[in-house]
Amino acid sequence: MQPPAWQPPPPSGLPDRPQLRRSRTDKVLGGVNGGLAEYTGIDALLWRVGFVALTLAAGSGVLVYLLLWVLLPAGPDAGPGSAPAVRARRPAEPRSPVPGITLAALLIVLGTGALLARFTDWDLDAGYFLGTALLLVGLGLVAAAFTGGRRARGGLIALGVALSVAVAVEATDPWPADAQVGDRTFAPQTAAGVREVYEGGVGDLTIDLSDVPLADLDEVLEIEVQHGIGNVEVVVPRSADVRVEVMNGLGDIDVFGESDAGPRTYPGSGSAAWSDDGELEFDLDIHAGVGEVEVSRG
Repeated sequence: MQPPAWQPPPPSGLPDRPQLRRSRTDKVLGGVNGGLAEYTGIDALLWRVGFVALTLAAGSGVLVYLLLWVLLPAGPDAGPGSAPAVRARRPAEPRSPVPGITLAALLIVLGTGALLARFTDWDLDAGYFLGTALLLVGLGLVAAAFTGGRRARGGLIALGVALSVAVAVEATDPWPADAQVGDRTFAPQTAAGVREVYEGGVGDLTIDLSDVPLADLDEVLEIEVQHGIGNVEVVVPRSADVRVEVMNGLGDIDVFGESDAGPRTYPGSGSAAWSDDGELEFDLDIHAGVGEVEVSRG
């Protein structure tokens, strides 16, 4: 008698949790809310209301949304003419009320703070709103640890991570007062056209100094770069001696092929007849929040 053939174990019946990605099918701008809804099971409309509330409170909703837009990968494309894939769910147990209660408390507290800041003398900055939101999410996670129900913690963890990043960025204070949204490029042609301070907000910031004639420099050009979210690229003349110091919150650093963010002096390299003259031409001090920082030669 033949022994029974091996059979794979039956599936557990529990749905596989998807990866946290931006949605390509449920999107208004970047698909962040649709991706959060798919990951947490909380309706995308509630996520959108939450971001609007954070924006009205202190402008932090825009910051958190842009951070998630930058950091989260895009989800798979459903393809033209195809309906969005629906993930099967088995109602194993009732949905936990903790995420909804936490989100409601978050909106109430932030809305109250916004009203107090508007109609009273209280000076409540973005750090207050972000810190309060993070505290409420933390309390929600503590409550979820002692309650049952499906997905009691997934959405709160995702929101907590986003708020933690926002708090860290806000604490480093990389935001200039006149921060702007969008890519910005500066390409001065003369030494007099070089600014002492270059400021960016959200988007890529490019500062091309490669056409500045070194013969016109009477002194070292000290340049400070302040940027919030997005890549920073600085291009200097090929034969310039440069001192570079980079302070970056989150992102890679590439300074002439090196990843050292500390203050360093880099002699230039030009034609075979040129050699380092020992005179510094540029002194770069770069402060960035989230994004890559690259310094190269033109």
